[in-house]
Amino acid sequence: MAKLSSLWSGDLALDDAFWTWAVTVGLLINIGTSILFLVLILQERPLAAVLVGYALSIPYNIVATVGVWRSAARYAGPSVHADLARIATVILMAALTLT
Repeated sequence: MAKLSSLWSGDLALDDAFWTWAVTVGLLINIGTSILFLVLILQERPLAAVLVGYALSIPYNIVATVGVWRSAARYAGPSVHADLARIATVILMAALTLT
């Protein structure tokens, strides 16, 4: 929980916020919730499917996006890296949320 708090506040290094939390954990959470969504739909439990599919993944996607954005603001390296991390995270999280 402390890591998520650090992510949200932008206290993590940009590479950790982006590669670990946005890309790796983000993909795992979104793939996992998508699988659970499909299983619940097949069991004819649409309300539970929507709750699992969106109520779990969307809040995480928001936290990851905000965390990368804030970490990028504190990044001391080339500004192009911070900008690319922001753009990639927004695109990735939007794609994962909408699919």
